[in-house]
Order: sequence, then structure tokens, then C-alpha cells
Amino acid sequence: MGFSELLDELGGFGRYQWILVILTTLSGVVMAFQNLLNNFVSGIPAHHCKLPANHSHENLSHYQVDEKQLLKVFIPLHHSGSKLDHCRRYTQPQWQLLAANTSTNVSLLPTQECMDGWTYDRSEFHSTTVSEWDLVCSLRPLKQMIQTIYMGGVLAGAIIFGWLSDRFGRRTVLIWSYLLLAVLGCSSALSPNYTGYCVFRFLSGMAVSGIILNGVSLKVEWIPTKSRTVVGTLTSFFFTFGQMILAGIAYWLRDWRKLQVLTCVPHFLFFAYSWWYAESARWLVLKRRYNDALKNLHRVARINGKPEVTEKLTLEVLYSQMRKEMESTRLSSTAFDLLRTRGMRRISICLMAVWFSTSFAYYGLAMDLQKFGVSIYLMQLIFGAVDIPAKVFALWTLSYLGRRVSQTICLFLSGLVIFANIFVPADLQMVRTTLACLGKGFTSASFTTVYLYTGELYPTVIRQTGMGFVSTMARVGSMAAPAVLMLDEVLPVLPSVVYGGSAVLAACFASFLPETMNVPLPETIEEVEEKWSNLQPAHPPQEVTKKASDCDTAMKGEMIGLNAL
Repeated sequence: MGFSELLDELGGFGRYQWILVILTTLSGVVMAFQNLLNNFVSGIPAHHCKLPANHSHENLSHYQVDEKQLLKVFIPLHHSGSKLDHCRRYTQPQWQLLAANTSTNVSLLPTQECMDGWTYDRSEFHSTTVSEWDLVCSLRPLKQMIQTIYMGGVLAGAIIFGWLSDRFGRRTVLIWSYLLLAVLGCSSALSPNYTGYCVFRFLSGMAVSGIILNGVSLKVEWIPTKSRTVVGTLTSFFFTFGQMILAGIAYWLRDWRKLQVLTCVPHFLFFAYSWWYAESARWLVLKRRYNDALKNLHRVARINGKPEVTEKLTLEVLYSQMRKEMESTRLSSTAFDLLRTRGMRRISICLMAVWFSTSFAYYGLAMDLQKFGVSIYLMQLIFGAVDIPAKVFALWTLSYLGRRVSQTICLFLSGLVIFANIFVPADLQMVRTTLACLGKGFTSASFTTVYLYTGELYPTVIRQTGMGFVSTMARVGSMAAPAVLMLDEVLPVLPSVVYGGSAVLAACFASFLPETMNVPLPETIEEVEEKWSNLQPAHPPQEVTKKASDCDTAMKGEMIGLNAL
């Protein structure tokens, strides 16, 4: 009898589990703001060079020009011919351009860079980091660098807070991660300059990792096996709702400092009530802290209305029921084991490509909402809503087509849609927006699939190590995605070529992975080599034992639950 059976004796999915799921899910909604916050905090308003302060007032009165005509005199048109140039102005006022029958060749007129700064349109954004620190023209790459630095913090936090969690516990690290994000996030709004803001965003990214990793772990380790699939699937949708809510909040505020504060202040509330959480009893037992584990189990039993369990559950009973788990911790496996043997090596390399490309394409689309010519607030709402049918689609394909086919299809279709958008003319905004939504939906479905697939491919003895290793590539992909957006300065279609090509290439890698649908989870590396080292799909036996079936169900629940990340 293991910890799962022990949870059933405590009331299964009882009152404590309900409260825990609700409270952690509320924080999950707000957590969704952080990854996409840069779309609005660092939105690029329409802008052009400031007019020189010494332009002739005599000419103004003589020509009786309005503001639009005045801009024509000082600011050249963009090479597209449809809007004013963002980064150049004429060296001298070109009053002759106001004449109806002028024959001046404007392409030959001398221009210069914006010598006096920029004028920004305040209709879409009242204030952003871009308008405040002039992150436009030659400094435009610094706007994307903010998101790259933030994702670098998420990667660093996954390493640091993962280690701290194993040493000090899920609850402790989660509590202080809430406080860190609340303080650092609000401090970001007080940043006096670009460098200070980047430092705060990096540290905030670290805190975000601490909340996500420990919140999911604490929730999963207190939920019984049979409830994990349903709970994990339902709670993952709240991350999607958070993306949609962000669009409304950003539309309401439109000021980057106020938005920064409002999206981080709720974490003070989460910090306050997270002290109520019980530390993971399983972690306490594996750390040989039996008395603390027993106290937490007794507390959960009382909350679940099972006071009689506190009399039966003693240290001796706890030790006997957790004996198998404690013995398994003595088996040491390292990241080297993921690449040491042929079968594990092929699985790990393919999964690294899939994780990287999925995150790379996802954030490449999600962090460039302004290029579609539609209101950025509407695009954020649509991009959030499209995740709902995407996750339903992923769960359907996983159930009927299998893991390998689902993963390959999602990646290939996302790449195909991204490529298709390259050939759509800029004036067909409805078509471009629809294709972008489809691409984002398929990458979201790919995320749902790869979380489950990875857990089923790696054996029990090294499953967590494998998950951590390959999911690191997702963090690298999310860091690289904003940097690739800078390529549009060289050629506008280059970012789409890179994102689409990456997804198609990853689909090829995914096709070399073995099928795991209805296959019992492997327990050891030797099992993986025996089943899949020849790269043939592993066919399920005619009869699968109840134990294997229960284990499979448990793992599905854990992996789908992690999709909230």
C-alpha cells in the first residue's frame, strides 16, 4: 500500500483538496498575466519624429496648414507609402509639397534621423516602456530584449527554485515565491530606467518559476490518483482564462506602470493565505521527517471530516505504507542516463527538439500581436480563447490517434499555417489573423501533447529528471523567440520562416518517437531499451494488469495537470 491509498483513507478528494485546488487555481489565473505582460507594458505606439522647434512661423501663417499638412512638410512617407516614416524626417521643411501640382521627387529629398526625439500616438497606449524610454528605431531590439531577459529569469528560477524545493519543501518555497513576485513586480513599476526594469523583470521571472513549479507539485502530491486527470484538465483552462482577462485589464488601464502593479498586487493576497497550505506529506516522509508528515496528514484528515483516521494512523503505519517510496529514493539516476543508452538517447534528442520548437513558435506568435493590424487587445482576447478548442482537440487526438501522431500533426500544422501567412497580403488582415490564431492553437495543442507524451516515454526511475531536462529546452525556446522577432528589421518575413521551419523540423523529430498509447508506463531504463530501442511502435499486450492501468491513469493526470504551465 502506497501514498495514493493513504490519501484515499484520508477522504480522497475531500474538503481540503477542494480548497487547495481552488486557491492555487486562483493564483494560476493571475500567473498567466506574467508571460504575456510585455505585449502591453512594452507595446509600440504609432510614432514619428518630433518636428524641429525652429520651423518658420511665417510659412505656417502663409500656407495656413493644419497638423496633417504640416507633417507632410517635415516627415517623409514610409517606403510602403501608406503611413509616415517612423525614424526619418526631412533635413529642411519641404513647403513645395503642399502645392497640388508639385512634381518634386520625394525619394531624392535629403532626410535625417530623429534629432529631437519622437511624438507618440496616445490613443492605443497612454504610456509604455517604449514611449517612456524611446525604444524605437535603432533601439527597437531593446523592446524584445525585455521579454528575453524575463524568460531567462524563468529558466534560472526553474533551476534554483527546483533545488530549493527539494531541500526546503514545496510549501515554504511557494510562500516566499508569492511574496517575491509581489514585491519585485510592484518594484518594476517604479523603475527609473530601462536597465532597472530589466533587472526586476529577470528576478520576477525567477519568482514565477518558483510559484509554478511548487504550486503544481504541492497540488499533485495532495490529490488522489483517480482525481488527477479531471482536476488537471479543468485547472489548465484557468491559465487560458487568465490570458483573456489580461486583455480586458490592459484595455482598461493602458498605462504600463499601473498595469504592472495591478497584475502583481494580488500575490500579496496569495502570500497571506498560502500559509494555510499543508506541506507535502510525501516529501516530508521521503526527507525522513515522519513526525511533521504525520501532523499534516492528521490535519488533512480532520479537515476532510475523517477524525477517526487520526487514531489509526501512527508512525508505524505511515512507515509501512510508504516503505516502497522510501526505498525507491535510494536508486540514484542522473541526467547522463538520459543520453547513455541508444533508446534513451533517441527519445531525449527528439523530445528536446519538440519542446524547444513548441515553445519557440508559441511565444513567437503570442509576443507579436501588433503585426496583424487588428487591435492588440482584441488579438489577445482571441489568442487566449483559441486555446480552449485547441486543448479539446489535443485531448481528442491523444485518445483516438495516439501520442506520436498527435504530436507530429500539431507541430506540422502549426508550421504549415505560419508559412501560409507569409504569402497573405498585408491588406487581408482577416485572413492573416485567422491563420495566426490557428497557428497559435496548434502550438498550444502541441504543448498539451508533449507534457503527457514525455511522462509516458521516460521510465519511473528517471521521469522527473527527464521532464526537467527536456522542459528546459522550452525555456530556451521562449528566450530565443523574442530575439528572432528582431529579424524583421532585415526582412519582414524572416521571423515567420524561422518559426515555421522550426515547427516542421520538430515534427520530423517527433515522427521518430515510439507510440505509448495504452502501453504500460516503463519502470526502468532497461524496459525502455527492450521496448523502444529499435524505434518500432510498442504494441500493448492483450491483457494489461490493473496495476499498470492505474499507474498509466495517474501519470496522465500529472502531465495534463502540468499543462497549466
